[in-house]
Amino acid sequence: MMFDSLRRRVLQLDEKEDASRRADLKAGTLMMQNNLRINNHKMIGHVPGVEVGDIFFFRIEMCIIGLHAPAMGGIDYISSKNKDETLAVCIISSGGYENDDDDTDILVYTGQGGNSRHKEKHDQKLERGNLALMNSKIKKNQIRVVRSAQDPFCNSGKIYIYDGLYRIEDTWTDTAKNGFNVFKYKLRRDPGQPDGISLWKMTEKWKANPATREKAILLDLSSKVEHLPVCLVNDVDDEKGPSHFNYVAGVKYLRPLRKTKPLQCCKCPSVCLPGDPNCSCAQQNGGDLPYSATGLLAKHTPMVYECSSNCQCSHNCRNRITQKGIKLNFEVFWTGDRGWGLRSWDPIRAGTFICEYAGEVIDETKMDIDVEEDKYTFCASCPGDKALSWNLGAELLEEKSTAVTTKNFKKLPIIIRANNEGNVARFLNHSCSPNLLWQAVQYDHGDDSYPHIMFFAMEHIPPMTELTYDYGTRGAPPGFEGKPFKACKLKSCLCGSKHCRGY
Repeated sequence: MMFDSLRRRVLQLDEKEDASRRADLKAGTLMMQNNLRINNHKMIGHVPGVEVGDIFFFRIEMCIIGLHAPAMGGIDYISSKNKDETLAVCIISSGGYENDDDDTDILVYTGQGGNSRHKEKHDQKLERGNLALMNSKIKKNQIRVVRSAQDPFCNSGKIYIYDGLYRIEDTWTDTAKNGFNVFKYKLRRDPGQPDGISLWKMTEKWKANPATREKAILLDLSSKVEHLPVCLVNDVDDEKGPSHFNYVAGVKYLRPLRKTKPLQCCKCPSVCLPGDPNCSCAQQNGGDLPYSATGLLAKHTPMVYECSSNCQCSHNCRNRITQKGIKLNFEVFWTGDRGWGLRSWDPIRAGTFICEYAGEVIDETKMDIDVEEDKYTFCASCPGDKALSWNLGAELLEEKSTAVTTKNFKKLPIIIRANNEGNVARFLNHSCSPNLLWQAVQYDHGDDSYPHIMFFAMEHIPPMTELTYDYGTRGAPPGFEGKPFKACKLKSCLCGSKHCRGY
C-alpha cells in the first residue's frame, strides 16, 4: 500500500505545482533510496506476499516487491558467469512483439531485441533474456508470468496481472512481420493454481452480456437505479436471494438536520484546478483537491468537502466524484457462512470510489433496534488500523504525518439503517484485513455530524475479490451512551483473515 499512497501524494503535489515528473517513478525511487524494496534477491517460483491474480498498474510496483526486477525489460533472469546457469524467473507478456495467442493456459512468448523504435531492426540474438529462456526450457524451471491488459478506466493505461507459474515446453525461431527472425517460446501453465487471466477473460464476457453469468438469480438487483446492472448470484446452494428491500441510491433523513452551516461554494468557471488559490473548495480541503485527475482519492481525511450545487463549476469537475454514482460492475453473491457479499467484475485501483452507504439515517425515535432483526446497519465507529494508516509515506516527502490513531479517532453520531432501503453497500461484509475504507464526504448540507459515508478502495483489488471493510470496535455512538441502543453490538467474526481479532 505504501507505494501507491506515496504515488498519489506525489501526484497531488505535482498537479498543484504544475510539475511534469512521473509520480510512479518518483515514488519508486524514494522507496528504493530508503531501502523499502522487498524480496531483493531473485528467486525461482512464487514471490512471498504476491498471490496469483494480483494486479499492478505500474512496472515499478512489481520491481519494488521483487516480482519482476527490470523496470523496462520483459524478461527477468538470474545471471551467472556460466552461461548455462543463466535462468529466466519472470516474463511480462505485454503484446509488444506481436504476440497473438490468447489461450489462458498456453502462452507463446516472443523473445526480446531487434524491435526497437529508435534503432535499426535486426534478427534477435541468443543472449541475455533470450538465452535465459532457452536454458529454462532445458532445466524445466518454473517461470512467473505476468499478463497485461488495457485499463478499462484509462485509455492510455495498462494493468499487469500475475498469472502464476509456467514452464517452457517448446522453442523455435520464426519470421516476424518486420521480416527479421525472432525467438518463440511456448509456455504451459502449471496445473492446480488459482484462476488468473482466465477469470479476467470471463468477467469481460459477463460485462459484455450479463446474461452469460452462470448461476445468476437476477440480472439487475437495482432495477435500473444504478447506471450499470447489479447481478445477483448463488453458485453455492439453493438460497434464492436476500430479504426484500427497496433499492435506493442515497440516504434519507427521517428528521430535518438540526445543526447546519452555510455551504462553501467556489466560483471556478469550468472545473476546479489544483493549485488555484481562489478555489474555496480546495481551501476547505486544506489547500488540496481531494481527488486526482482520474478520480482517485489521494488520502484519507476526517472529512472531504466536494463541490455543492451552489458552486459554479460544472458537473465534470473532479471534486464531484461521489456525486456521479457507481461506475463499477457489481455482483451480489452468496458466501454461505457469511450471508450475501459484494464483489466487482472490474479491476479496482487503490483510491477508487466504490459506493455510498445508502439507507435511512436513524435518530432517537428508532434507537432500539435488534441486531438480529436488522443486521444492515452502519455505525461510524473506528474504521481500524489499516484504514487509519492508509496515508503512508509522509516522512519520505518530509511532511508531517496526518495519520489518525484508534486513540484519537473521533466517532461520528451518524447511524444508517439499510434494512428497508439501501444499495449494494448493505452487502459489504466485515473483515479484519479489509480492502475498503469509509470516508466521510460533505456536499449537500452543512452538518458535519451527518456526512455521506462513501467507500473507497484501500488497495488494488482484482476482479471477483470480495469487497469488505472493517466494522470497527463498535459501541454506542456519541450521544447514545447508556441508552437502549443495540444496533452496534459486537458479533463473532468469520472473516478468516490471519489477522482476525475475533469480532
